[in-house]
Amino acid sequence: MAAYLQWRRFVFFDRETVKEPLGPDGAGGKCFTLPPGIAVCDSGRGSLVFGDILRGGGQIWFLPRSLQLSSFQAYKLRVTHLYQLKQHNILVSVGEDEEGINPLVKVWNLEKRDGGNPLCTRIFPAIPGNKPTVVSCLTVHENLNFMAIGFADGSVVLTKGDITRDRHSKTQILHEGSYPVTGLAFRQSGKTTHLFVVTTENIQSYMLSVKDYPHLELDTHGCGLRCSSLSDPSQDLHFVVAGNECVYLYQPDERGPCFAFEGQKLIVHWYRGYLIIVSKDRKTSPKSEFAGNEVQNSDKQVLNIYDLCNKFIAYSSIFDDIVDVLSEWGSLYVLTRDGKIHMLQEKDTQTKLEARKHMLFRKNLFEMAINLAKSHHLDSDGLSEIFRQYGDHLYTKGNHDGAIQQYIRTIGKLEPSYVIRKFLDAQRIHNLTAYLQMLHLHSLANADHTTLLLNCYTKLKDSSKLEEFIKTSESEVRFDVETAIKVLRQAGYYSHAVYLAEKHAHHEWYLKIQLEDIKNYQESLHYIGKLPFDQAESNMKRYGKILMHHVPKETTELLKILCTDYQPSGDNEGLGLLEGKKANSEEFIPVFANNSRELKAFLEHMTEVQADSPQGVYDTLLELRLQNWAHEQDEQIKEKLHSEALTLLKSGRFKTVFDKALVLCQMHNFKDGVLYLYEQGKLFQQIMHYHMQNEQYKKVIEVCELYGDQETCLWEQALGYFARKEEDCKEYITAVLKHIENKNLMPPLLVVQTLAHNSTATLSVIKDYLVNKLQKQSLQIEQDERRIQKYREETTRIRQEIEELKASPKIFQKTKCSICTSALELPSVHFLCGHSFHQHCFESYSETDSECPTCMPENRKVMDMIRAQEQKRDLHDQFQHQLKCANDGFSVVADYFGRGVFNKITLITDLPPGKGATTIEAGLQRELLLHAKRST
Repeated sequence: MAAYLQWRRFVFFDRETVKEPLGPDGAGGKCFTLPPGIAVCDSGRGSLVFGDILRGGGQIWFLPRSLQLSSFQAYKLRVTHLYQLKQHNILVSVGEDEEGINPLVKVWNLEKRDGGNPLCTRIFPAIPGNKPTVVSCLTVHENLNFMAIGFADGSVVLTKGDITRDRHSKTQILHEGSYPVTGLAFRQSGKTTHLFVVTTENIQSYMLSVKDYPHLELDTHGCGLRCSSLSDPSQDLHFVVAGNECVYLYQPDERGPCFAFEGQKLIVHWYRGYLIIVSKDRKTSPKSEFAGNEVQNSDKQVLNIYDLCNKFIAYSSIFDDIVDVLSEWGSLYVLTRDGKIHMLQEKDTQTKLEARKHMLFRKNLFEMAINLAKSHHLDSDGLSEIFRQYGDHLYTKGNHDGAIQQYIRTIGKLEPSYVIRKFLDAQRIHNLTAYLQMLHLHSLANADHTTLLLNCYTKLKDSSKLEEFIKTSESEVRFDVETAIKVLRQAGYYSHAVYLAEKHAHHEWYLKIQLEDIKNYQESLHYIGKLPFDQAESNMKRYGKILMHHVPKETTELLKILCTDYQPSGDNEGLGLLEGKKANSEEFIPVFANNSRELKAFLEHMTEVQADSPQGVYDTLLELRLQNWAHEQDEQIKEKLHSEALTLLKSGRFKTVFDKALVLCQMHNFKDGVLYLYEQGKLFQQIMHYHMQNEQYKKVIEVCELYGDQETCLWEQALGYFARKEEDCKEYITAVLKHIENKNLMPPLLVVQTLAHNSTATLSVIKDYLVNKLQKQSLQIEQDERRIQKYREETTRIRQEIEELKASPKIFQKTKCSICTSALELPSVHFLCGHSFHQHCFESYSETDSECPTCMPENRKVMDMIRAQEQKRDLHDQFQHQLKCANDGFSVVADYFGRGVFNKITLITDLPPGKGATTIEAGLQRELLLHAKRST
């Protein structure tokens, strides 16, 4: 039970008497006064509602915010009860239209009008059964489905259904008792509806959402009229009952807390988290069992506004004869018997705090200030400032543990450095740790805060807290992971750093700590094998050399997998997803520095399983095999290595890097490889020079015999080589000369000059060669002379024919047709070539009128040859090639002279005068040319 005298008093409301509005002429400003006889009132929907109980009155008055009072006649005699719904524009009233105990309930729809007055939608008598009795209280549920009426005889009538219509509702007696009903209240919680019923002697609750309406007696004492109210959700919808000694709070199934507020209670209301109680000022006033509102004396009345949550009195004031307390337009309105209305306006939160801040802070009532701020929904900035001042106060008093708790409540508003600077002392490190922990918990820590917190853990050697901090689930991580890893590594907490790096996929940090600090190479290699392809590839390039140095076998195996068909180890679900993705094996060759054996195994594996491996793989493998061959002492092993190197060379993988392979073979003096590459590169002269350097005469001759047809200069070089030898090389010179003679590769004079340098070569060496050469040349001369003579005679004959054609007439003596061989008959056709035809035969077989049908096929062949020669005039490359490759270059030149390649071309654009004669002469020359062709 709370002690009333211990509650502090504040003035959180401003009191003001409502005055009339100023008129257009500036008149007004007087106190606003209600009509006399007002005894019942309520508020809602933007108006204060009043009813008079004077005989012959029966008026219901509406007072809007503009203070323009209006009314209508609701009853003929008096109005006894009013209930204005807050969510609907519905007003329920109880009054009398005739003398006697005949109360009527009327339901008014204020949105609809009937002759200028609100529409009355329902009227029914308020009588429990057949016994007339006085209505004591009235309440209506906001959903319009329930209405309860309490009576002075202890009865409660419940109307269920649409209260605005007779047809859709049902009325029944819910409660019967011996004590007057003084208060009713509906409580809605979810889908459950309760009705609180309070009498002068007990309190009960009915569950209306269950059939048969079960009820429960909550207490055995009650209260007077208007001394009960239902709180808002901030107070858990408690039913407040104010007795003369205490104020009790009830839930539907139990009694809640109570407060010792002494004095005779007259009116109880609930307003925005405040409990409003109007009580008599004299504590010795006689108790009234009923009709607690019948105040006929002039005793002063006290209005107290209580904050039950924070346990203080927000306002207290004395009034004269209060009729009721209403709430509307965000203020409280106190109606007194003299017709005046007093407005109580709550101060804003900031003003209230400022007004009481000095007193609260001066008396160190920080907790009360905090509770006050929270109950009035002060913004977070204002609360944070109170927490800061509270923390500063505790810090000054030396209560560092309490101070840090207050500073923690400022997180998000107060700059962290303000707090951190206060607790940097080593003796207060545990307080600093607590603050930094909460800073991280709110996800407001930066990298520096993380560093500082981890340093606190390490200095305190609090491994359990450290593990708890770093082993939070991934969704709860509230710190910079990379910073944490760095700090833990620097402090020597390698296992914790590794845990963080692995959990949050900081692969580079994980491997760096494992390899550089822990030296756990095997685990590092296993970790890389679990990474996705791209990360595994990059980390093997970065750390491959270190791993190869310490675990060469396992590293080599991982590289084989990485460069062929990599799948992360343990990733069974992802099998096949990365199929075909493989690393470039050539990029990992530097990893094998000083590990030639593993490098060879790796390269051989790659060439076996991946024939299209990069060229660098084959180049490096060739170099390794040549090195091993060159340094091997065992003959059998050396022979095997020789075979392997030569096989690799013959694999066809070095065509694009021919020079590199050749240099490697030459560096290691791999003769068979050098000769093979010379042969593949068609470097026949180099092959012959190689044998010349080694004085392998037979090999020189073999090279000439093998490749002499492709490169004829080999025989000439061979002859010059043997000519320079001082020892007896007659046998080899003879063989070379024989081939030179057969192929006519060198002029005899050049042969003699070449052999003149050899002191051992005598004339007998070239005697046979010279004799044979001279005989062949003599024979050739004779053949040429005969051919010249023949051409001269033929030329003379053709010239004579030409002259005859020019000077003498042509006599056609043919007697038979050259086509049908029948005797010629006129008309006939004759040609200078000597053929004659019947005209009809000529027309049938001839394709043109200007050519002889018999000679035309042969003439066409000649013309085609001429056109072919003309087309080949510009084939200079072909001419050069034929000239280079021919045994007799002069014959090639003569052939091209005959084609007219070297003739000067003259273009004739206009025919000169005498066109006819020139054309005839050209035709004769052409016919003679064709005739000469046929003759040959």
